[in-house]
Amino acid sequence: MPGPLSHIRVLDLSRVLAGPWCTQNLADLGAEVIKVEKPGTGDDTRAWGPPYLKDGEGRDTGESAYYLSANRGKKSVTVDIAKSEGQRIVRLLARGCDVLVENYKVGGLVKYGLDYHDISRENRCLVYCSITGFGQDGPYAARAGYDFMIQGMGGLMSLTGERDDRPGGGPQKVGVAVADLMTGMYATVSILAALAHRDRTGHGQHIDLSLLDCQVAMLANQNMNYLTTGAAPSRQGNAHPNIVPYQAFATADGHLILAVGNDGQFRRFCELAGCPALADDARFASNRQRVGHREALIPLLEPVLRQRRTREWIGLLEPAGVPCGPINRLDEVFDDAQVRHRGLRIDVPHPAAGTVPLVASPMRFSATPVDHDRPPPLLGEHTEEVLRERLGMNPGEIARLRGQGVI
Repeated sequence: MPGPLSHIRVLDLSRVLAGPWCTQNLADLGAEVIKVEKPGTGDDTRAWGPPYLKDGEGRDTGESAYYLSANRGKKSVTVDIAKSEGQRIVRLLARGCDVLVENYKVGGLVKYGLDYHDISRENRCLVYCSITGFGQDGPYAARAGYDFMIQGMGGLMSLTGERDDRPGGGPQKVGVAVADLMTGMYATVSILAALAHRDRTGHGQHIDLSLLDCQVAMLANQNMNYLTTGAAPSRQGNAHPNIVPYQAFATADGHLILAVGNDGQFRRFCELAGCPALADDARFASNRQRVGHREALIPLLEPVLRQRRTREWIGLLEPAGVPCGPINRLDEVFDDAQVRHRGLRIDVPHPAAGTVPLVASPMRFSATPVDHDRPPPLLGEHTEEVLRERLGMNPGEIARLRGQGVI
């Protein structure tokens, strides 16, 4: 069965991560995604290596792992939008598309006639999504925005990392670019909502997404911890601000994440761990009490958890419904029985490497399953195909454009 968005065509003028993550989602859902890249260099992330994908003989293909992570399912077309002919090609492509995604600086596409105001006059049904660091307006609108600085500005790094009074304490970014990734996810949701609106009204619209907005919005309960008290939460390492015990503990051979979510789970843990008196202690009888007496409880639990190995704890607690788990390296993740069962690693045919290992989309549909048959494209791999099939250009015209450096 075709994907749920197989009737949708997307023009992707984005690069790096937030925009490409969004358009990769749309491609996973079956949309035709035409990725417009600069001739010769393409998406910035193509050069963000090593590591690079290797071919069957162990040679670098020039395809960076970073680029491969966010561009499966797309078609690559190289067009120089600094040239008037390139601008014309992009406008013609936009006429036949349902969605356009771009992440240029505010006003960066105006000089090319590719901004929302100009493009929408040619295609009033177009959903045009702009992704920037700080949004289309406001005192920071003209600034460039990058994930690391947004994690800091948006509050995430004030919450991430070990406590300041402990060894290694201080601000810490998350190990992947979560501000970019969450913005890409918000962009995906926004586009789908705008398409639903268009289906009812016939009108497209402009979507204004900001990394800073998304970073602030995703802080969830920590935002409300501040807004309801006026006290800014601080870094607590692996501990949870609202639930105790809900953190990583050292075991006899590693670490265990103990994620006790209610009082019944805490009592079962104490009984199985050989410390039932803790569940009867008035200081620890409810989660409210445990949060209030965190500094007393955790030192009592730490020597208990060190008595067994991680796998022993999991074998003891998991059957009793006490949430717990290991801290896996990525080699352990992809060797995990559940991850293998769910098929999260996929191997897709690749024109330069033979095959490329990728991570499957986590979206599962009963009637319109996600198809992973198209790998991340080589730079300009589909230029002639798209110009011929979408714009009706003949080989002579394509050769002329190539000779002029337009494509």
